[in-house]
Amino acid sequence: MAGDSSFPDMDSDGSERNEETEIVVNVGGVRQVFYGDNLNQYPETRLAELINCLSGGYDSIFSLCDDYDPGKREFYFDRDPDAFKCIIDLYYFGEIHMKKGICPICFKNEMEFWKVDLKFLDDCCKAHLSEKKEELEEIARRVQLILDDLGVDASESHWKRCQKYIWKFLEKPESSYPARVIAVLSFLFILISSIVMCVGTIPDLQIVDAEGNRIEHPTLDSIETACIGWFTMEYVLRLISSPNKLHFVLSFMNIVDVLAILPFYVSLTLTHLGAKLMELSNVQQAVQALRIMRIARIFKLARHSSGLQTLTYALKRSFKELGLLLMYLAVGIFVFSALGYTMEQSHPETLFKSIPQSFWWAIITMTTVGYGDIYPKTTLGKLNAAISFLCGVIAIALPIHPIINNFVRYYNKQRVLETAAKHELELMELNSAEGKATSSKSELEDLVTEGKEGPFYSSRLKVSHSDTFIHLLSEEKHYRTRLQSCK
Repeated sequence: MAGDSSFPDMDSDGSERNEETEIVVNVGGVRQVFYGDNLNQYPETRLAELINCLSGGYDSIFSLCDDYDPGKREFYFDRDPDAFKCIIDLYYFGEIHMKKGICPICFKNEMEFWKVDLKFLDDCCKAHLSEKKEELEEIARRVQLILDDLGVDASESHWKRCQKYIWKFLEKPESSYPARVIAVLSFLFILISSIVMCVGTIPDLQIVDAEGNRIEHPTLDSIETACIGWFTMEYVLRLISSPNKLHFVLSFMNIVDVLAILPFYVSLTLTHLGAKLMELSNVQQAVQALRIMRIARIFKLARHSSGLQTLTYALKRSFKELGLLLMYLAVGIFVFSALGYTMEQSHPETLFKSIPQSFWWAIITMTTVGYGDIYPKTTLGKLNAAISFLCGVIAIALPIHPIINNFVRYYNKQRVLETAAKHELELMELNSAEGKATSSKSELEDLVTEGKEGPFYSSRLKVSHSDTFIHLLSEEKHYRTRLQSCK
């Protein structure tokens, strides 16, 4: 084999002149000529190993490629040609850029096949790869959560199973019809409680107590008590059934739940016991201040609204844009309030008494509110107001578009992840069904061969049933998504 004319000539030491070696690589029909001096810049890559494997015989060659033509000295690979075109840039430019339209996970697998380290991938492409890996991890997490909900561990105690059922019943409305009914009831209680809080401030619906003070109508108080009772029962059940109590207590939405019900019990305590410890007027002021905290319950709607949750996450991802907006407005407010104060000093009836007072005028002017309680009276002051108005419109409009894009991108991403998780479950169901059918067919063939019938026949069929079969979706659609093909 060593003397075959198809292999390159050797020098007196038996080693190949790699620098002058020329090879042809055919990847998915795309032919590319390489020279040894280029490939040997990165000796640990697969292409560089092709140069050195020629002296090792066919066993060494076919361990690196799918096929080899000795006459043309051409190596054949059944790999993605588009990804290969990007990877070979390493030998010419020293870095790799992933072209648009190539799956990042597939491209990473191609780099691993060609034995190219990820450190040669450009930073922007690394960020895209990291984002895609996070998406796949999120899909896997959602699938695992669904499987955990569907599965029943026989080794768990009765209390553990009951705890898991209550948690799924209260936290996951999509799990069953009764869970959806409970979610709708909770939503209605939040709305009713918020409406009662607002209606209770209408003077015509209030009554006068023995001391001449206006208080809420007893009927509204009863409705408020019923709503608080529901919120309390819901929070306690969720706390008891929570798999991680510490994480549950420190969660933002659960803190909102506590703030929504805590003022009621504190007010009740102050009303009955506080009068013995402090003056009645101080108790009433404390109760009134706590009742203001009832507005926190409106944030409970976010638990039942995916749109509000998406808006919250989008705002968290837009801190930079929101910071720019506040910076633009702060600079404009300071500049135009100082100019307005200076220009209005010549007018005897000026409304600009100081620069801090002028801040209020600049805020309502730049945000296009314009209450009219303070306004310029001189010509220069009016010109300054017109310029501040235009600058305010521009300053507010500039960061708004990125914030909207973040919201739309995050919302679409969540929908894609949710769909991909469902498709993964469809595939698992399909694979389980296929495994079940194959196993059943094999069992039947064995039974026919053995000539056995009767009770043993049914027991064998039971064994063939797949325990991982998931009765989840009724639609007969089984196909892969782009995210799943990345795996």
